Amino acid sequence: MKGEGKVVTMSKMKWVGLVGLVLSAVSLIVHFLLARFTEEGLAEYQSSVTIFSWRPIFDNADFPKSITGHRRLWGPVRPLESLQPDANPRGYYTEPPSQSNGYVFVRIQGGFHEIRNSICDVVAVSRLLNATLVIPEIQSTTSSKGISSEFKSFAYLYNEEHFMAALVKDVKIVKTLPNNLKKARRKKEIPSFKVPYAASPYFYLHNVLPVLSKHSVVELVVPDGGCLQAILPPELEEYQRLRCRVGFHALRFRQQVQDLATKILLRLRAPGRPFIAYDPGMTRDALALYGCAELFQDVHTELIQHKRAWMRKRGIVKGKLSVNSAEKRRNGSCPLTPEEVGILLRAYGYPWDTIIYVSGGEVFGGQRTLIPLHAMFENVVDRTSLSAGWELSRIYGREVQLVDSYRSTPPPAMDGKKVEAWKNAGPRPRPLPPPPARPKSYNIEGWWGWVAESDNEPESTVMELRTNAHKLLWEAIDYVICVEADVFISGFDRDGKGHPNFGSLVMGHRLYQSAASQTFRPDRKEVAKLMEQTREHLYQANHTWLTSVRKHMTRSLIDGIREAVKSKPQSFLSNPVPECSCSTAETSLNASSPSVRAQVEAILGVTHRCPAWMNSDLTSRSKDKESEEDLDEDDSLSSGLFFRNSGETHESGGGEVNKEEAQLEDQEELDGMEK
Repeated sequence: MKGEGKVVTMSKMKWVGLVGLVLSAVSLIVHFLLARFTEEGLAEYQSSVTIFSWRPIFDNADFPKSITGHRRLWGPVRPLESLQPDANPRGYYTEPPSQSNGYVFVRIQGGFHEIRNSICDVVAVSRLLNATLVIPEIQSTTSSKGISSEFKSFAYLYNEEHFMAALVKDVKIVKTLPNNLKKARRKKEIPSFKVPYAASPYFYLHNVLPVLSKHSVVELVVPDGGCLQAILPPELEEYQRLRCRVGFHALRFRQQVQDLATKILLRLRAPGRPFIAYDPGMTRDALALYGCAELFQDVHTELIQHKRAWMRKRGIVKGKLSVNSAEKRRNGSCPLTPEEVGILLRAYGYPWDTIIYVSGGEVFGGQRTLIPLHAMFENVVDRTSLSAGWELSRIYGREVQLVDSYRSTPPPAMDGKKVEAWKNAGPRPRPLPPPPARPKSYNIEGWWGWVAESDNEPESTVMELRTNAHKLLWEAIDYVICVEADVFISGFDRDGKGHPNFGSLVMGHRLYQSAASQTFRPDRKEVAKLMEQTREHLYQANHTWLTSVRKHMTRSLIDGIREAVKSKPQSFLSNPVPECSCSTAETSLNASSPSVRAQVEAILGVTHRCPAWMNSDLTSRSKDKESEEDLDEDDSLSSGLFFRNSGETHESGGGEVNKEEAQLEDQEELDGMEK
């Protein structure tokens, strides 16, 4: 009887355990479904997660104004407050005629910034040729295997409907070619032009237009990120404003991408603090082109040099393979490192808990290069730390799983025969067996295989092509956040072809949309000199050095725009002033003096006055500012500024207030621009 009782008890315990396991499994499934599909529940969950290192204890909107030196750190650049966006036609400009000369089909290759530049150019070219533009096809990777079939080419990145609606008064746009021309294109029977970089308008009028009139269709292949020269003749100034309407108004990202960018932006602003956006610009191609390999160590230097050898072989690089990277850095040809950018920002006065958003599709060297920046600023974030993995996956669409495997070939028959002959050889001792054949590059996983084997890099796998397409979406998110940031700074303004890069486009967009927002454009040559002066005591800089850095950073807010004019012949979108800007009348008692404004407008070439409605709108907004107290008091310029001290608080920003220095910096902002 006792044995039977034990059996019954054990049986009951087993059933209880089984029921408990089933209930646990059901509970996990329910929680997973709630977290995955319930937006409200997810928002509540995310609000409980501490993204930043400090607690957002200041919830009111007035908190930022109480920080010492707030206006200098975050406020508008006063001499630029009069500049406003104005890309509307100003002269004779008619709607496109109902009868066009034919269809222009465009294939655009390149990265995010190259695509954006090219789209603006092809719209202007279509208007010039009086042609109907077919929605451009962008980057071959968006049409390759492995990419979701939900989005095709242009619609993978941009909103087609908005693009067509925004330009309805500028150029005729259709989604696809007529059926008869589609068949001709498949058979490669339509004329095609591989357009040179920065071609002149006369190239299209003299070469493309006659062919378009004869065949009613042409195909343009744009490989280098720009098919029309940036600076057009004065009689084509309306085409410059058309480019602005395309780049800054018509090119809106796909709704899913725009929504995620907005969510990340709201999460950045949730603590009630302003933030800095930083674009490193440190791509492998740019470092190889300008000979900056020695800024890194170990394998990274070897990878950069391998890319430079590849560029020399194809005539992209004209110089020597081995260059003095230190000399290049002193000349301002190399990007500012994250460490140097962190030192500049700390020296300017930004406290250790400032939020810094790191953008860009690639930071060569990975997170290791960002370690010094993390040491100086505790709240360094990017898109991955401000969004869930499934949120990023959702914008990719439904993609099939891929196994990224390298091709392998069977060993040659001769190797097998040699081994078999060795086994059947005479009596021992026998000679050693033949060594194995040297493995081919496609049998070795990773970069170390092809670096050692060949100057040619292997063809991209399907997985790599998919990643390249994803990078377009990543940079689209970063672009929105950088344009809307309170402060923006770029470590480099050139890409791997010597053209303006992602950071240049952001600076141009900010100059158009909100010219007075703080956009630092430090002179890399001057920064290299400043760093050399205190190389031995970099993190314990003296008062004189910190003052020099502040003066340089303040000057770069306007002097940098003057230097950006040099990049205009390569990309109009990187500096759309003065064609797409206007100047308002005096709107505030606190505005900069008329003489400073006049000098700034003369530097930028702005002569057009804004419409009356714009002046009245700005005047009403400026009335609220006139009664505000100017709190431009400087924070500490003491040494030991770059790491968090235990005694620092949000109020102090790291030290005592220096009012004399505050007055000096304010005077530098207003009067130092005359240089």
